[in-house]
Formats: sequence, structure tokens, C-alpha cells
Amino acid sequence: MSVRYFSGKAAAVRLAIAGTSLLTATAAMAGEITIWCWDPNFNVAIMKEAGARYTAKHPDTTFNVVDFSKESVQQKLQTGLASGATDALPDIVLIEDYGAQKYLQSFPGAFASMSGKVDYSGFAPYKVNLMTVDGKVYGMPFDSGVTGMYYRKDYLEQAGFKPEDMQNITWDRYIEIGKQVLAKTGKQMLTLDMSDNGLTRLIMQSGGEWYFDKAGNLNVENNAPLKAAMEIQAKLTKDGLIKRTSGWTEAVNAFNSGDVATVVSGVWITGSIKTQADQVGKWGVAPIPKLDLQGAVGASNLGGSSWYVLEKSKEKDEAIDFLNEIYGKDLDFYQKILTERGAVGSLLAARQGEAYNQPDPFFGGDKVWLKFSKWLGEIPPVNYGIFTGEVDQAVIANMPAVINGTPIDTVIKNITTQAEQQIQ
Repeated sequence: MSVRYFSGKAAAVRLAIAGTSLLTATAAMAGEITIWCWDPNFNVAIMKEAGARYTAKHPDTTFNVVDFSKESVQQKLQTGLASGATDALPDIVLIEDYGAQKYLQSFPGAFASMSGKVDYSGFAPYKVNLMTVDGKVYGMPFDSGVTGMYYRKDYLEQAGFKPEDMQNITWDRYIEIGKQVLAKTGKQMLTLDMSDNGLTRLIMQSGGEWYFDKAGNLNVENNAPLKAAMEIQAKLTKDGLIKRTSGWTEAVNAFNSGDVATVVSGVWITGSIKTQADQVGKWGVAPIPKLDLQGAVGASNLGGSSWYVLEKSKEKDEAIDFLNEIYGKDLDFYQKILTERGAVGSLLAARQGEAYNQPDPFFGGDKVWLKFSKWLGEIPPVNYGIFTGEVDQAVIANMPAVINGTPIDTVIKNITTQAEQQIQ
């Protein structure tokens, strides 16, 4: 296996000894494809597996998979693109989906178009949409943040509900159920971190809207799903159904310790839920609650990322061929990363594989991966634009006002004003 892998610290030490800057030294050498990504147990491990598969058939191609933090990848990519020092950049880089349009539109010509080389009709439409500019597609879709509602079957049963009662419900019904769960079990329904706007984004996209319209214009004041998302969180809080948390660790501890009855999140949370052996058989999975709005669905996305090839990479053609051969066609690869890493890829054909059809004992024998793969194809495509992070901050800053009773239209106007100032 000809895949070289350095952790961020080891890479820095090794390259410092070589007497070169980190950015310059990680540039691809002839026959070697350099890749920047983060998370050694997920993205890095999966890319190492992909590289090994390609090298097995193409022995002259090797891979240098460099593990940085997500923040470091973003900073180094931004610095390299802004300065024009493209020789310092990798051949392939991982970009979070929410930031894709920002890079593609801010640095036109920096990334290689894969249109005509990759069959994008085989991927989840929402993933292809977010990497498209002026009719050209620039990335290789990777993992999905397809969402679901995880619920404690034992708590729901104590409150008089069966698993079928949690299927295809609205948010209003979710709140009604939550009140009875709280009354009968003393358990709150959901965690909420006021510094994290994930629930707002999740609900908004399920309604087919985002902070920006298809043309990229700010879409806040007339955004019914955004208003509904904020009002839902206010109702949940008012009815005592929310357990306030701060940060990832507190949120995970809340559901692992049994403090809440449901988790509404991306599929990547599955591994964290399954860490508690004493909870085997106690959890179920259903679609997320739907908004009571025309066109809204019980499917959405939270997170996810994709691979991009730099246009000036000396190994551009080979990098694209690699991504297309493994991420675009290798169905067995997707079965392996699902089984070993819990990664739900966005290649729709992979859903027919054996791994997706396996019953999961933790969820009472339910075929949960098959469910997520179905919802994957139902996620509404939206335009994440180039300023999602900035508008997110405006929403976070104004959410307490909604919870404290300020009329939603007043809050929306304040968000619009703040967002307009931040994206000038």
C-alpha cells in the first residue's frame, strides 16, 4: 500500500526538519497526489482507504494524506488562494459544503471543473447543486449530513406512544408529544446550544429555503421556513422541552446519559448515540418532523463535505481520475466506509449495497442505513451562498429575542440589517 500519512504535528516536524515552509513542502511531487483534510478517524482514514484502492490498480500513483484541523485547512487554503501561491497548495482539498460557494465564487478559476468527466446524475442532487457555478460542477461529492430523528422508544412508550406515532410527524405534533413525555417521564425532548445554529439550518433547508435565493441574493425577510425554525425553538423552550447545553461534549453527554428523549441531527451522530451498550434496543429512528408549509419535507442536511482539485495542480488529471474511479464508481468502497466509519456517501447507487440492508441490533434490528439512504435522495437543494457563516452569526445573536417574546417580524428585520452590514 503506497499511501503516506502524516498527522498535523508529525507533518510539521518532518517538514521543518527539511528546512522548508509547511505550505511549500506539501506541494505535490511527480506521481504523488497530496491531499489536505481533517479528522483522523473519519475523513483522513477514509481517504487513506481510497488511496490504497487506487494505488493497488495504479502502482505509480502514491498519496500524501496530510491531517490538519478543519480550521487549519481553511486558513491555509484561503491564504494560498488569496496570495496566488498555488504551488503551496495540495492537489486535492476537503471543503465543508457550507463554504463551497464562498471558495468557488471568491476564487474563480482556482478549482478544476469536473463536468464531462464525472457522471453527476448518480449523486444526491443537493450535493451537486452546492458545487455548481455557471453550469459547471467543480467537486466530487463525498459524505452527506442527511438528517434523522433518533428517539428513545422506552421513554415514548412510558408516555403512551408507539414507534409508528413518531413517523412523518409535524413539528407541532412533536411539541405535543414532547409535553406528554415531559409530564410522564420528566425527560426533556431535545438539547439546544444557543451558540450553534444547526437546528435552524436543518429546519430551514427541510422547507426548501436558505439564507440566499437561487440567484445568491439575501433571503431573510420573506423566508417562511427560517421564521418557522426560530419560532419552533421558542415554543420548545417556552414549554420546557429544551435542555440547554454548551459545546459538543455536553450535548453528547445529555443523550448518552438519558436526559433527553430525542436527537434531531445529521447521520454522523449515529456513532455517538451507539456508544452506550446499556441502551441497545432502546433507540428508534424516524424522519425529522416536517414544517406545516407547502413543499416542506421530512428530510434535510446538516454538515457534510466534498473533495476539490486545484486547477493548477501538476497532478490535476490524475487527481480527478482517482476521485472519479473511487468516489464516483466504487460501490464496495462505500459499503466499507459505511460499515467501518459510519459514512453515508452521496453516490445514490451505493444504497443498493449489502451494508445498507443490514439490520442494526442497537436500533432493535431496524435497517437504519437504508432509511437514511432513502432520505438522502429527498433533501431539498438550496443555495448555501458565500456568506452562510455571517448570516448564521446574525441569527444566533437574535435568537434570544425570539425566545424572550419579541415578535418574529421585528427579529427578522434585525437579522436582515445585521446580515447586510456583515456581508458588504
